[in-house]
Order: sequence, then structure tokens, then C-alpha cells
Amino acid sequence: MSGLKDKFHRTIDYMRISITDRCNLRCVYCMPSDGIRPIEHKKILRYEEIVRILRIAATLGVEKIRITGGEPLVRKDISSLISMIKGIEGITDISLTTNGVLLEQYAEALAAAGLNRINISLDSLRPERYREITRGGDIHVVFRGIKAAEKAGLGPIKINMVPIRGFNSDEITDFAKMTMTSSYQIRFIEFMPFGKHNMWSPDKFISAEEIRAAVEGIGRLVSLPLKKSGPARHFQFEGAAGVIGFISPISNHFCAECNRLRLTADARLRPCLFSESEIDLKPALWRDATDEELERLIKLSIQIKPKGHNLRIQNAELRTLLNAKQDYMRPMSRIGG
Repeated sequence: MSGLKDKFHRTIDYMRISITDRCNLRCVYCMPSDGIRPIEHKKILRYEEIVRILRIAATLGVEKIRITGGEPLVRKDISSLISMIKGIEGITDISLTTNGVLLEQYAEALAAAGLNRINISLDSLRPERYREITRGGDIHVVFRGIKAAEKAGLGPIKINMVPIRGFNSDEITDFAKMTMTSSYQIRFIEFMPFGKHNMWSPDKFISAEEIRAAVEGIGRLVSLPLKKSGPARHFQFEGAAGVIGFISPISNHFCAECNRLRLTADARLRPCLFSESEIDLKPALWRDATDEELERLIKLSIQIKPKGHNLRIQNAELRTLLNAKQDYMRPMSRIGG
């Protein structure tokens, strides 16, 4: 069935589910060296609770699921969750976003459980810089994980890179060149402000337009009429094997086409990434509420979905607002990437 429509006539058929706020890396632009105090274990959704929510959401038309974190692969027995989700009638696509550190270990089992696709978050191709960014990560482990995902059939492989001025922006063209010989989808995502530990500032922000200009400096891009399945605008170098995508949540909103809800690891339904409005499902789950009550809450989250987030880097006043807003926003690890 087709998803429910919100009050702005957008069909909601996609849910992103964070299964943990914990991570096995400590990226300098995301969190302090000692990490962020994790959500109490007793407040984290159990797999059975996630599956129950999804069964109800599927009856309302949710078809596509993405598993996120923190780092989702640090949670035990994730393959069993994938398998349970795969068994829900109406769910047609299951994907997962990971930093890739544990992918070599789990790729085959994830594919066997029913996972369709993988997104890898990777912000440098240089071993030393990657180690500095992640505070100790080994990029060679990630590369082996990507190869394992390919071998397991978890494609197309999408690699998400967030360019940050003066930090890794000199690698934009290196990432783009990967598509000339590989079938990877390289997706450039604008740097977003989230939480007081985020290093976001206006001078570090690079718009998708500027990123694209850098990419076009090494070759002509041809627009691709790929089936619309997300916020990316897709292009390709002539004769290239892979695809390049640009995602612009700040400079060029895709709110009018947003089809998603987000479920945080602590059971909060979030209708917009940038909105602080949330529907807390935990009280209903704890009192063993009926499916009808949970369905009502899911429908409510759809109805309060805002028209847009209204954050744009266009003038000094709004840039100041963005810079201040991150002080009270939940960090991305708490929301789900």
C-alpha cells in the first residue's frame, strides 16, 4: 500500500531507525575524545519493540527501512534484527549506514539476513588523516569492509563524504575520481550543525554548489535520471563506472520531497531531522499499549511533520542562528545518521 500523506501531501513511506547511540570511533567533528555519555541501556529500544513498531508502520504504508546509529554494527546480534524486519509484510527495502569498521566481519551475515544495501560514512581516503579524524581508526579495515560488502552483494555501495573547509575539502576530487573506475556511488553531503560537540561553523561550511564546482574542475558531469529514492541529485562523469550525488540539506532544501520519519534509539519518533519536535513512544510501550494506540502516535508524528526546517546559509543573521542552534540540538549520534 502507499504510505500515509502528511498535511503537506507528502507520502511517508520511509523510516530511519537508530538502534544505538554508541560508536566505536571518536571522530573529532562529532564528539569529544571520551565520547558522549550514552543513553541508559534500559531506555534503548529492544529489538522486539522495534519490530512491533515497524509492523504497525508497515500497515500504514512504510516500505523502506534504514538502520543507523551511532554505529549500528556495535549492537549485538544485529543480523537477527535484520531477519525479523525482513519478515514484516510490506517492507520492501532494508539498508544500513555504517562507518565500515566492523563491516568485514558482518557483511556476509547481514546479506544472508536480508539486508539489501550499505552506506559507508567516510571522510578521508588518507590513512594518517583518517586516523586523526577518527582518533585511532584504521582506514585499511574500512576498505576491506567495503570489499566484503561488495562480495556479499550489498550494492550499490554508497560512500558518504562530508566536506569541511580546511579539514578535508582538499579530498573532494579524490573521492570523485573513485567513480571513474569503480561502480561506487560517492555522495557529497553538506556539513550540518548538530549538538555542542559538533565543530560546525559558517566558515567550515561548503555548499553543494561549491562542492559540485570542485568536482567539475576535473571533468564534465552528466545528469542522471535515476529513480528518485532519496535527497541526492545524481551525476556521472562521461564514461565513468560510478555515480556522484550531491545532498544539500542546508543550501537547497529537499523538504518538499521528504518522505521519512526517524525513530531514535530511545524510542522517540522524529518527523524532521532539524526539528526538536518528537513523539515519545516509550511510555506507551512500557504500559503495553495496544497496537491502535501506537498507530495513533505514528500517525500523529506524520501530522506534525513540518513543511520545512527553514535553515539556510544566506545571510549573517541566519548563519548566527545556525551556529547558536547547535548548542541545544541533540547530537547526531542521539538522533541517528
